[in-house]
Amino acid sequence: MTAATTIAGRYRIEGRLGVGGMSTVHLAFDQRLERYIALKLLAEHLADDPTFVSRFRREALAAARLIHPNIVQVFDFGFDEGHHQHFIVMEHVQGNSCAELLRDRGHLGVEDAVNIVAQACRGLDYAHRNGVVHRDVKPGNLLVSESDVVKLADFGIARATDQS
Repeated sequence: MTAATTIAGRYRIEGRLGVGGMSTVHLAFDQRLERYIALKLLAEHLADDPTFVSRFRREALAAARLIHPNIVQVFDFGFDEGHHQHFIVMEHVQGNSCAELLRDRGHLGVEDAVNIVAQACRGLDYAHRNGVVHRDVKPGNLLVSESDVVKLADFGIARATDQS
C-alpha cells in the first residue's frame, strides 16, 4: 500500500510503521473520527489463505476484548474488497518499541527496565485473567509511549486459554 491509499473508505494510509512476516503496520488517519491510528494489513499473498485469514481474525478478536492501559487497543477489523485487504485498526502509540530503545541506547537503566517489565506484567496479567495468552512477548512487541506508558502489542499468535 502507498501513502494516500484509503482502506474501508475511512483509514487513509500516511506511512509505514513496521513490517512483519504476515502483515505490515501503517500509520493511518481515521477520517471519520479524525484521529491517527495504526492500521495492520495482512500480507497480500496471504489474503486468500483461510489459515492465515483465520489467524488474523483471531488476533483481532483476542486483542479487542482486552481493554487495559498496558495493552494496545483494537478498534476495528474487517476486509476491504476494493483493495482485497484484511485489516485491523489499533491505537497508535507515539513512542518507540523496547527493541528500538535498546538499539538506540545499547542498554536500559535498572529503573527503566523495572518500570517496563512491571507495566508489561500488568498487561499480561490482565490478558491471562481474561483468557488470552500472548505467546510472543519480546522487546519489539513492548511499545513505550512518549509519556512512558508501556503497551503490549501484537497478539498475532495469541491463544484463548479454552483453545488447545
